[in-house]
Parts: sequence; structure tokens; C-alpha cells
Amino acid sequence: MKMFIKLSVASVSGAVVYLIYNVNQTLRKGMGTLEETNKTLEEVRNAVHGLTHESKQLIHSANQITADVKGKMENVDPLLESAQDVGEMIHNVTNSMKEASLEGRHKELSPTAPLTRTEAEGVQIKIK
Repeated sequence: MKMFIKLSVASVSGAVVYLIYNVNQTLRKGMGTLEETNKTLEEVRNAVHGLTHESKQLIHSANQITADVKGKMENVDPLLESAQDVGEMIHNVTNSMKEASLEGRHKELSPTAPLTRTEAEGVQIKIK
């Protein structure tokens, strides 16, 4: 029976040594994986920091461009208003010419109609 106890203790000791060896190997592999993970996280942090800096510069540039475009639009507004005024003036001149032409045709049809003062002076154009 003593021999059986010695053999059992030896078997348990061997199993414990084998278990410790396997746990040690697993922990080493786990440590290697953790080191790689730490390196990857550091690279990601550096990349994110770089992107953050670039994003801030991009936003700053976009804000400057927006301000510049707004300023240029404010400078163009009076030009567009002037173009609208010119368009209205041309429209008024065209309408006056049409009316004068129609009045002239009516006079040709009735030669006895007297000329009014405005017709005698010609077509007058108002400029704003």
C-alpha cells in the first residue's frame, strides 16, 4: 500500500508539473498577444491624433472659405441688383416703344387726330 501511495503522489506531482507547464505556456502566449495589442492601440492612438489635427485644420480652412464666399456674395449683390434695374429699364423702354408704335399706327389710320405734347417731343425714357 505504501508503494501505491508513493506512486499516486508521483502521478499527482507529475500532473501538477504538466499543468503548471501548460498554464505557463498559455500565459506567455497571452502576454505576447497583450504586447501586440498594446502596440496596435498605440498606433491607433497616434493615427487618431494625426487625423484629429488634420480634421481641425480642414474645418478651419472650410470656415475661412465659407467666410470668403460670403464676403464675395455680398460684393456681388449690388451688381445683381443693378442688372435687375437695367432689365426693368429695358423692359420699360420696350413697352414705351410698343406703345409709341401702336399709337403711330392709329394715327396713320386717323390722320386728323392732333398730336399731343408728348408725341410731338418724341419718346421719353426715364433712367433710375
